[in-house]
Amino acid sequence: MSLKIPAGVGRPALRTLLVLIGSSVALTVSNPTLAMEVDLPHENAVPGGVKILHLDSEGPSLPYVDADGHRALVLPDDSKWVAVIGIPLSAPLGMRQVIVRGTNGRQVIEFSVGNKQYASQSLKVAPRQVNLSAADLARVNEEKIRIDHALSHWTEPPPESLRLPQPVPGPRSSSFGSRRIFNGESRNPHSGMDIAAPTGTPVRTPIAGTVVDTGEYFFNGNTVFVDHGRGLISMYCHLSAIDVKPGQRLAAGTRIGAVGMTGRATGPHLHWGLSLNRAWVDPELFLP
Repeated sequence: MSLKIPAGVGRPALRTLLVLIGSSVALTVSNPTLAMEVDLPHENAVPGGVKILHLDSEGPSLPYVDADGHRALVLPDDSKWVAVIGIPLSAPLGMRQVIVRGTNGRQVIEFSVGNKQYASQSLKVAPRQVNLSAADLARVNEEKIRIDHALSHWTEPPPESLRLPQPVPGPRSSSFGSRRIFNGESRNPHSGMDIAAPTGTPVRTPIAGTVVDTGEYFFNGNTVFVDHGRGLISMYCHLSAIDVKPGQRLAAGTRIGAVGMTGRATGPHLHWGLSLNRAWVDPELFLP
């Protein structure tokens, strides 16, 4: 037996139908683009946070949403669309806008960015990792270009979920957004979640994706970048080992490496970063 599901029937309704009619029924969706939606992250419209915008756009064509010159993640929301906007840590407070190009033409949507007080953290590291030599500075600048290239990666299939379990079990040893003070000198805010775990603990990708790049970086140590679709890129740093290669397709739960303390690190831990439309956002908002 087969059952045709019309466009606009969301996942909650499909789940109810499956319970009522049994799992043996084959479902045919007339418009698969709009028939299903993924779990959304927690919304918190602050620097380093996420804003969820329900778009006034219908039909099968994926709207294009521009956030500060970068394409934003857009997902189906029953018969319409929803945009998940990453807000940079450097974003000023106040009104912010995105541009939507869809079935209703060009629209400008504004939303407010509120304040959030992030903690400060003082750390002691090797002096050469704070006051860089000319050679180290040149290396870091080259690595910034490579990282920016990885974060600009875009693939059309959407993430299978926006609720991501931790890549490794363990307590957070420092929080996203905290002001970092190395050897008494202030540096950029912390752009990821640090999870403390013993060296060698397996690190696994929370959801499916494709490895964009791997490498050994001055600050980040051994690092893996994974593309999850439509501008959601995850980063895993300070690894003691890397077990994947660029271009490799990963299922959820695939081991990508092991916890270490390579690069600028004071102890074994995983630095887990999430980039959305080229903005580092708080991974805690994506936890189940």
